Amino acid sequence: MEIKIQSVKFDADKRLVDFVNKKVERIAKFSEEITSVDVVLELLPDRENKCAKLKVHIPGNSLVVERHAKTFEDAITAAADTMKENIVRAKEKKN
Repeated sequence: MEIKIQSVKFDADKRLVDFVNKKVERIAKFSEEITSVDVVLELLPDRENKCAKLKVHIPGNSLVVERHAKTFEDAITAAADTMKENIVRAKEKKN
């Protein structure tokens, strides 16, 4: 599984990148079919909220989740948890 991290309007430090990788790698446990995950981290114009967008690529399907929070860590955690539920739901629908 390939993880692509893009930070918009700022440079992500190593600690944030490591945190994102750790959270996103946990998603892989829910489906062996995942080919890649795109992560977009963005500072919103009000500068108080951060946005994390996860796009999971599965052959024949793409799942997208976007979450906003005061910190990137909270946004990533919320997005990853929601993505896990979406992957499980998609697998159940497929079977």
